[in-house]
Amino acid sequence: MTTVTTMTTPEPTAVPPRALDGADAPEENPVSVETPAPPPAPSIADGVERPLDPRHITVSRIGGWIFTGAVTLVQLVATAITWVSPAPGWVTALVAVLAVAVTLALGWLSHRWPVVEHRHASYKVDEQGIEMRRGVYWRRVINVPRSRVQHTDVSQGPLERRYGLGTLVIYTAGTDHAKVDLSGLDHASALAIRDHLLLGEGGDAV
Repeated sequence: MTTVTTMTTPEPTAVPPRALDGADAPEENPVSVETPAPPPAPSIADGVERPLDPRHITVSRIGGWIFTGAVTLVQLVATAITWVSPAPGWVTALVAVLAVAVTLALGWLSHRWPVVEHRHASYKVDEQGIEMRRGVYWRRVINVPRSRVQHTDVSQGPLERRYGLGTLVIYTAGTDHAKVDLSGLDHASALAIRDHLLLGEGGDAV
């Protein structure tokens, strides 16, 4: 009697994939993204005629109002003196009328004149130097070449510092326009013009 033994091979059992933790996870190749370089800042010495900063109007108005207030205070004192003095009544009335007229005129000029003055003021900077235009009724054009610039300075008064403005002061070699100032500039622009006018490439200042 023959016994036949049949061996059955067990089917492979599917093993679920092992969860990959952060340590076993394959490293991905990072994709390098180049950040485009920012465009270069425009040069201040481009030969373009520019107006003064509009904030200069506000600064000029505040200065004018302060002056108007000081003059008005003096006129009030003068009116009070004439009131208590033995001067005729018409003198006191005349002084009072003149005080009111002067105060109104100064107040109007303090508010309106800075706008007119700003409209007729500009500057232009190029590789040769700086050109300034100013004046409402009597126009002035001042050219300052870089070759004659000896010293430059940027100053700020209290109001200019409050509004971020500055005044460029240029000292030149020679008798005509030995000191030239340009107010109403943005403080950063004033510094850029100062650096440009100083000795640099292409400059032969002494």
